[in-house]
Formats: sequence, structure tokens, C-alpha cells
Amino acid sequence: MEFCPNCRAMLFPKDGKLECKCGYSKDLSNDNKYKVSKDIEAKDNVKMLGEDIEVGPTVNETCPECGHDKATYKLIQTRSADEAPTRIFKCSKCKHTWRAYD
Repeated sequence: MEFCPNCRAMLFPKDGKLECKCGYSKDLSNDNKYKVSKDIEAKDNVKMLGEDIEVGPTVNETCPECGHDKATYKLIQTRSADEAPTRIFKCSKCKHTWRAYD
């Protein structure tokens, strides 16, 4: 990987050269240390799934709102570092959130 000496951006291979978005290019025809083995097309492959995706661990915890027995949780350090973290639960059914301190 090489960077542009003018603007410090990353140089990308194109037609036997390393090119920068600022216009700088470096000829690679006499340089044997670079080899492009595959062209990769840029694609928008990030999928937005919304905020309703449960990504935390699932535990058996009873929701105080609906009584459902499954929830996800995350740990957050809300107090000083020498104290236990706070667990934030989210009900898998009604999405109610609540805290638990150890």
C-alpha cells in the first residue's frame, strides 16, 4: 500500500499506474514489486436493518411490563471503574427496557 506524497491519500492501481484522487500518478511499468491480481468493483453492500434488531445475548429475564421471560442485555459502566457494570435489559416481546445493578 502506498500513499500520495502530495495529499497523503491512498493510491489505487489503474492501467499500470498508482493513481490518487488529487491527480498524482506513479508509473508502475518498471516496478516489479506491485501486482494486481483481481479488479474489485465498489458496491454498496451495507444493509441497514433498523434499530429493532436484537444483537445482544438473550437471557431468561422476566419483563416487568408484559411478563415475557426472554430479554437481551448489554453491560454499561455507569459508575466508577471499581464497581460492577449496569445491565440494561430489553424485552424481546414488548421492547421495554430496564436496569439491573449488581
